[in-house]
Amino acid sequence: MPITPFIKNEAFDQRDIDAMSKALAEVCNALGINGDATAREVVAVRIIELARRGERDPARLRDRLVAEATGSPRIAS
Repeated sequence: MPITPFIKNEAFDQRDIDAMSKALAEVCNALGINGDATAREVVAVRIIELARRGERDPARLRDRLVAEATGSPRIAS
């Protein structure tokens, strides 16, 4: 699930875009929001915000977003 439709006027290299796309797909899967375009956009915007602040690791991005959404520090396997 690419994050590129949500990136506007941002300068990220391809590796960063791939990492953010991976995190987006994993968060949406973990939260069961794959069919909800609005929820996907909210998640994408938050991932981009965190990436802008320097976090580019897809696992840490995923874990952070899932924790924020569920109030839990762990992601279900």
